[in-house]
Amino acid sequence: MSLARRAVLVHRTTEYEELVARHGTHGQAAFFLASRGRDIEEVAERHRRARGALAEVAAAVPLTWRQARVERADLDRFLFAPEDVVVVVGQDGLVANAAKYLSGQPVVGIDTDPGRNPGVLVRHRPADAAKLLPAAGTAGSVVDDLTMVEAVADDTQRLVALNEIYLGTPGHQTARYRLGLDGDGGAVEAQASSGVLVGTGTGATGWLRSVWQERGGALPLPSPTEDGLLWFVREAWPSPVTGTTLVAGRLRASASLSLTVESDHLIAFGDGIETDALQLTWGQTVRVGVCDRRLRLVG
Repeated sequence: MSLARRAVLVHRTTEYEELVARHGTHGQAAFFLASRGRDIEEVAERHRRARGALAEVAAAVPLTWRQARVERADLDRFLFAPEDVVVVVGQDGLVANAAKYLSGQPVVGIDTDPGRNPGVLVRHRPADAAKLLPAAGTAGSVVDDLTMVEAVADDTQRLVALNEIYLGTPGHQTARYRLGLDGDGGAVEAQASSGVLVGTGTGATGWLRSVWQERGGALPLPSPTEDGLLWFVREAWPSPVTGTTLVAGRLRASASLSLTVESDHLIAFGDGIETDALQLTWGQTVRVGVCDRRLRLVG
């Protein structure tokens, strides 16, 4: 017997909740913000909108469905099932946070603060949920299959991200490594830099775009559904033993970027979640390329 569909509502702790948890009471949080020139009412109002949106979406879940909620901090411990419809209620980055833990489930992005969020991934309003949820994942639903990026280390560690993967040091030290372009010319270069950023067309609306703009925008940005990636080396340093020739490029679906560690400790993390990172030591190699999984985002 097949299980009834389940709506998994993904949300995150609001700034107001974090402030009250840190300072103990609303009044103490208000005093803290006032001492820094801020009004707690603005923070509290955004909290009310976020919680109101979550309640509205929860009420729109079909009565025959099961329902679950998961906070952003618990995503790595939550078991998503094939029959789930994932409803992200929050900002664009929350969709990226959830994406790495999914395997084909349809995702509906609900914007809790229109005008404040770009709305690239949270494309819908809470009032749309009643119409969107029953159709999500069915044959008639409009879904964009967004390209994802993955990093695989030679000890089988694996990391998947929707926007970008960063490879470098966990602090602000110089990262030392050998960079190679497997399947795309075979060039190899020893480098010392602030790290390497490899991103998708979706990531081209965020961190990757800022690096792209600083470099003059010479390389064409991939589209979110394109099987290609864009990569940049951040602040490569020229020396007698390190070069600055391989600092940017595009990766086709069949190609990968390889990085062999020449530091005591480097990490790779995706979409800004540093707590869920690959730990890499001297001599290890990690390869980054297009992931065979896609994020199925309801349009």
